[in-house]
Amino acid sequence: MVIELSKRHRAHVVSGVRPGPRAAMGRRERHRAETRERLFEAALKLFAGRGYLETTVEDITEAADVGKGTFFNYFPTKEHVLATLGAERVAAVERALDKAKSGPVLPALKELATDLAGQSSSPPALLRAIYAAHASCAPVRAELQKRLSVARRLLAEILRLGQKSGEIRRDHSAAELARLTQMLLFGLTLAWALHPDSSLHESAEDAWKFFFCNLATGNKPANADTRSTRT
Repeated sequence: MVIELSKRHRAHVVSGVRPGPRAAMGRRERHRAETRERLFEAALKLFAGRGYLETTVEDITEAADVGKGTFFNYFPTKEHVLATLGAERVAAVERALDKAKSGPVLPALKELATDLAGQSSSPPALLRAIYAAHASCAPVRAELQKRLSVARRLLAEILRLGQKSGEIRRDHSAAELARLTQMLLFGLTLAWALHPDSSLHESAEDAWKFFFCNLATGNKPANADTRSTRT
C-alpha cells in the first residue's frame, strides 16, 4: 500500500464502514468497499508518480480497472480523494485523544507526533504531490485548512488533558501549544519530502527528542514566559 495504515482504520475511513470482520459485511457492501479502496490506492499511486494536477479521473479509473463513471459513485471530485486522505490524519488524532483520555498523555502524544498522524511511512513523492496540490489548487487548500483546524482542536484537547494531569507545561495555553506543534510537524514533513535523507519516522523521532519533549513539564525552560499568549 502507498500509505502504511492499519487495514481496519483505512477501511473505516475510506469506505465509511465501521471496523469489523469482513465476513460480517454483505457481499454488495464488501464489493463497494473494495472498489472504493482500489480507486483510492490507484489515485495515490498516480499522484505520487505523475503529480496531482497531471492525474485525471480517467487515469485513476484505468489504473483501478473500473469504468470511468464508477469513480463518481465514490468520489464526487478528484479533490475528494485528498479529503479522504485528510480524514485519515484527523482519525489518527482522534485515536490519540482516546488513548490520552484513558492513560498517560505523553506516550499518546509521542506516538502521534513521531508517526506524523499516520504519515511516517508515506513516500516522499506522494507528499510532494500533495503539497504541490495544496499550493496550486484553491479547493484543495481550503479542504486542507478545514482538516488542519479540526486536527488542531483535537490536539489542543490532548494537550489540555496533559496540563490537567501535570504532564504538559502550563506556561502557554493548550491552543497555542497545539498551533506550534502542528506547525513544526507540518514543516518537518515538508522538509523531509523535499530532501528525504533518512526515514521520516527517524526524523520525527529526532524532532521529538530535541523539540517536542519540551512540552513536558520537567523540561520547561528556566526563563519561560509564564503568560499564556493565546486562548
